[in-house]
Amino acid sequence: MTLEEQVLERIKPSTDEKQKLEEVTSELLAKVSKSAASLGVSNIIPKLVGSAARNTWISGTHDLDIFIAFPADTRREDLEKNGLRIARNVANEGQNIEERYAEHPYLKMEYKGFDVDLVPCFAVDSASEIISAVDRTPFHNEFIKKTIPGREDDVLIMKQFMKGTGTYGSELRTQGFSGYLTELLIVHYGSFRNVIRNVCNWKPGLTIDMLEHGTIKHHDSLIVIDPTDPKRNVAAALSLNQFAQFIDGCRAYSEEPSEEFFFPKEKEPMNEDDIIHMMNSRRSSFIAIVFKAPHLVDDILYPQLDKMEQSIRALFEEYEFQVLNSGYWAKEEVIVLIELISSQLPLVKKHRGPPVWVCGHAKGFKDKYVYSDDLFSLYIEDGFYIADIRRKFATAKELIEAKIESCSLGKHLGKAVSSGFVTVEDTDIAKIKDPGFRRFLRKWEHGK
Repeated sequence: MTLEEQVLERIKPSTDEKQKLEEVTSELLAKVSKSAASLGVSNIIPKLVGSAARNTWISGTHDLDIFIAFPADTRREDLEKNGLRIARNVANEGQNIEERYAEHPYLKMEYKGFDVDLVPCFAVDSASEIISAVDRTPFHNEFIKKTIPGREDDVLIMKQFMKGTGTYGSELRTQGFSGYLTELLIVHYGSFRNVIRNVCNWKPGLTIDMLEHGTIKHHDSLIVIDPTDPKRNVAAALSLNQFAQFIDGCRAYSEEPSEEFFFPKEKEPMNEDDIIHMMNSRRSSFIAIVFKAPHLVDDILYPQLDKMEQSIRALFEEYEFQVLNSGYWAKEEVIVLIELISSQLPLVKKHRGPPVWVCGHAKGFKDKYVYSDDLFSLYIEDGFYIADIRRKFATAKELIEAKIESCSLGKHLGKAVSSGFVTVEDTDIAKIKDPGFRRFLRKWEHGK
């Protein structure tokens, strides 16, 4: 038995598991139709979409996407109102029911062991005529169901490989490969092994246009033209880092295949001594900004965290602190961690003025500083006035505590930070007990 066959044996749904999915799906589709009829809503078509409909779902991944398709001429407000009314009726026997809003409202729930999304959409004639973004999904369904037969197992193996290498999932938290994109790669290259072989030679800007639409130019790391909608890049959500991570994973697997690419061992949390040793061995400075996490869905939280991290890096650079690395971790608390060459700068800062012979500007510069309490010394160097002045913020902690709210934090994170935050420096960070955060810190530890 090959390595891939061993992996497939672990991840392919059993006959019983498939039967249970079919039973629950049939039950939910019937409930949608019955709910619509009871509410007097006519001409809706319930349908199962996504990997469950395409036989490309991994064992134990019990996600059902039930779309409630309304005629294309339905008013948006009617779709939103009636779509939610139908979904709420269906969810009467569900648990952990949650109404969410993407482009329009939809409902999430747990039902008989399955995570179910009930999503209203417009039944448009083609993906190029979509009214809302989710309207494309039924067309993806039909395309994959026509082109994937016989290669479903390759999709499962590819998905598990991506999960193991941390590149699976197009949500904004991950910025990796969606299920549909993964399926298209298998359709295009023909098999798991062919994908691995070809990815080893990928470069940014690669275009895959299976139906040779050749209509729109994109400027993303990877361009995969949607066979059902020529204007859309299916890989638009894929970040450059995840694109590169996938190439790296495929090359490493080609050189030395192992089960660990599919089922990596969970990282152990670093203990306090490990963290202190790691920080001391790097001889750099760490500063953590800690505050209570706002209650947000991931697709809102993580873009704001990205923005916050970059804005804090920019703040440090503006005040001459050199940033080596950074990252963030979020659960009940948010911890933004910045590694600096040093968290302390000299109190003196060299400030160059105009050339002495530029009379007006030179006089203004000299007059400004000669009597200033912040001046250490004033002299001429290479024809320019130089003022050695007192630095406004000589430590990273002082800077953050004074200026963090001037950073671009995003609406929700800005409010959370305003409600209170603390800064923790260097080895005191080792006192943060959360196991998830201590796993996150292994990013800074070689070979772990």
